[in-house]
Amino acid sequence: MYDEAELVEAKRQIDSTLHKIREVVKTFEAKKDPSRYKSQLTLAKRRLKAFGIANQLIEDKLAELRSTGN
Repeated sequence: MYDEAELVEAKRQIDSTLHKIREVVKTFEAKKDPSRYKSQLTLAKRRLKAFGIANQLIEDKLAELRSTGN
């Protein structure tokens, strides 16, 4: 399916995206009237959840690959 190098790179990209989205959430929450940004905040938080799930699945697969020596 995917080799270890591909999974490591995918995880690196997701970690970078997660960091950027967390910063977006902080920015919107720090605005004077964060309720104006409710839809953007909802979208960003949903993306955090989705990328977090993807990241965990990649970590699980990497652990599996490393434990079996593939």
